[in-house]
Amino acid sequence: MANSPKGEFSGRQLRLKRQRTRWSDKYYKRTMLMLDTKADPLEGAPQARGIVLEKVGIESKQPNSAIRKCVRIQLVKNGKQVTAFLPGDGALNFVDEHDEVSVEGIGGSMGLSMGDIPGVRWKVFKINGVSLNELVYGRKEKPRR
Repeated sequence: MANSPKGEFSGRQLRLKRQRTRWSDKYYKRTMLMLDTKADPLEGAPQARGIVLEKVGIESKQPNSAIRKCVRIQLVKNGKQVTAFLPGDGALNFVDEHDEVSVEGIGGSMGLSMGDIPGVRWKVFKINGVSLNELVYGRKEKPRR
């Protein structure tokens, strides 16, 4: 701050200069223009509910070789479609089409995909209001509809 104002009444000039300079910071700019919220299917929310449209298997990235079990869901709040991962051994057996599932972020850096699952940013944690973890471990049963 070599040539910044130093006078007795320079507070306003310093504040305005700081406000103008902050816009060159890409994280500040993205936050203020709400670009991440606009591009986010969950619209900034931590979790969302959706209806299962289909079950899909997604091949993992190199050097791994597996078919990761996922579901295509349509979000209740805005009708957008996303792909969500089903964690746990045999979790796919507990999901049927038209079930209501709850999804949350999968935990990748900057809110993106994680590990070797390409393009999948969400994971399922509840099916019809019952924890997927409890179903996989056999502690609870899926409610009959």
